[in-house]
Amino acid sequence: MAEIWTKTASIVFFFFLLLTAVSLGDHFPSLAPLSESSFDLQNSVIRSPTFDIADDKFWKDGQPFQIIGGDLHYFRVVPEYWEDRLLRAKALGLNTIQTYVPWNLHEPAAGKWVFEGIADLESFLKTCHKLGFLVMLRPGPYICAEWDFGGFPAWMLSIEPALRLRSSDPAFLELVEKWWGILLPKVASLLYRNGGPIIMVQIENEFGSYADDKIYLHHLLALARKHLGSDTILYTTDGGSRDTLEKGTISGANVFAAVDFSTGDDPWPIFKLQQEFNAPGRSPPLSAEFYTGWLTHWGEKIAKTDAAVAANFLESILSQNGSAVLYMAHGGTNFGFLNGANTGADDSDYKADLTSYDYDAPIKESGDVDNAKFKALRRVIKRYSSVSVPSVPSNNERRVYGKIKVQKVASLFDAMDILCDPLDVIESGNPLPMESVGQMFGLLLYVSEYSAKEKGILSIPKVHDRAQVFISCTSEDYRRNPVYVGTIERWSNLALEIPRIACVSNIRLSVLVENMGRLNYGSYIYDRKGILSDVILDGKVLYGWKMLPISLQNLNNISKVNPIAQFSDFVVAKSFSLITSTMPGFYKGSFKIDTINQVNDTYLSFNGWSKGIAFVNDFNLGRFWPLRGPQCNLYVPAPILRQGENIVVILELETPNIELVVSSVDQPDYTCGSELRQL
Repeated sequence: MAEIWTKTASIVFFFFLLLTAVSLGDHFPSLAPLSESSFDLQNSVIRSPTFDIADDKFWKDGQPFQIIGGDLHYFRVVPEYWEDRLLRAKALGLNTIQTYVPWNLHEPAAGKWVFEGIADLESFLKTCHKLGFLVMLRPGPYICAEWDFGGFPAWMLSIEPALRLRSSDPAFLELVEKWWGILLPKVASLLYRNGGPIIMVQIENEFGSYADDKIYLHHLLALARKHLGSDTILYTTDGGSRDTLEKGTISGANVFAAVDFSTGDDPWPIFKLQQEFNAPGRSPPLSAEFYTGWLTHWGEKIAKTDAAVAANFLESILSQNGSAVLYMAHGGTNFGFLNGANTGADDSDYKADLTSYDYDAPIKESGDVDNAKFKALRRVIKRYSSVSVPSVPSNNERRVYGKIKVQKVASLFDAMDILCDPLDVIESGNPLPMESVGQMFGLLLYVSEYSAKEKGILSIPKVHDRAQVFISCTSEDYRRNPVYVGTIERWSNLALEIPRIACVSNIRLSVLVENMGRLNYGSYIYDRKGILSDVILDGKVLYGWKMLPISLQNLNNISKVNPIAQFSDFVVAKSFSLITSTMPGFYKGSFKIDTINQVNDTYLSFNGWSKGIAFVNDFNLGRFWPLRGPQCNLYVPAPILRQGENIVVILELETPNIELVVSSVDQPDYTCGSELRQL
């Protein structure tokens, strides 16, 4: 009798809790619903949430589950917009978010850990959970992702002897152990079984396309199990061929093998092949990267894919109970200097990615969803979603702030005292890579000198990625504007003719090298930046170099510098055309926003400018290069703007807009470039 009374009381208490939860739900609609299988009426116990694989299906809390997911990278969206973009993914019909974790974002310097702001991974995961998403986490250590160095920290390139990346090299694995020893305990509490959103964690990334090192993969597996436990579903993702799956999967270790393949390929023969690399009954068909679009490099036409084609191929997966993750659901932006790059036949066939990572995804770079691809994919997803799909939000308002007049405040050489701490200058007999002098991103100025002569031929056999060459007299202050000679580019590497200048002293050679983004894929991923070879003038190697790191922090503080270039003790030979406008310089302007309600997204149009980097309120928007194209405009999210004065600083590396104007517009533009060609 007592047992019956106990069970009856427990059931009554459960329904009391249930009614209370329903009541609270009216006031707290964002509370995640109680799992259907989390309470056992007969035994009166609360059960932990479960996510498992059996009978070639995913099972969530004891019920079959179809993953309809999408990639959305927190590091490509300002944190204030995470919830906005996730709500749009919810309106698309997605139930799962997949994201990479870039090591270089979280450990920018060895032992310096960053998990705040745009790097606040835990907050992003909790936002996913609040909105009812599950999460597939991809912590690398290599991520690809069209992200600088495939997510590896650049400081790893300064280590000697050189690390063997993505391998069982003990020195490399020691660093991975430290990284995952920090990262994985942070996310363990957010695993699904612990009440969080994370259902699966990926090991490496498409490793079968890179190498065959099972010791490395098993080491990663052991680390993941150590920090995440034996019940967490670990998975690999590889291209849908036998060769890549044989090299990239971890057989006999209870690691789920997922596949990816080109949109347009028949998925079902690939899913059948996938079964061979999973244990019997543990191979639910999953395309872990269903491509909704594609990446674009500078010099190419913007990538576009057909909405109807993408929707039809997605339906061919979902209609037969397959699962898919859209890559990308929302692309976002490569803010700052963290865009990646690719190569072709060799490492000189270099192609840097755009600042925009729109990817032709259904949720556009600015969050727009009023487009054919979003509508077509949503129609398909609604047919197979097990829950009702929310209504589609309207596009975020964008605003035109008009033309912004800028003025030149300094040439780069004028401002070197501000940009470079003398204590950071490194001297060496030969030029050193950027990473070896602690300059991981942006620009590095190399300076040497040679004796005056009539003229000469300058070559730099290996420069990564783009070198602008200048000469001046050593008797003059180094800040005095030198003469621009020309540009040597990694992908063409043409020698330059050095003009004759008459000096009372030696001639100073200044080489400004831009790191345009490290390779993120392929066998040439060990991509140091700067001058990586001898510098040769008329067949003779130049020795005696200074390396001046250039800091682009707090540029709002750059005030107008009085230029001191006088060119008093040299003249340019008549045979040489001095292009005085091709001089790197800083330009500054501002625009005012009267009320807080007028703070909206915008774009800055760089039509008429050449190549450079733009900052708004000290936030690095990324690179512009309208001369090469196709991207003309940079996206400016509202959260970096403010009521009142907003400051724009432009580092133009070549020739500025003749009117010294940058325009605020309300649309992206991918029509720039006099020649749309591959780099």
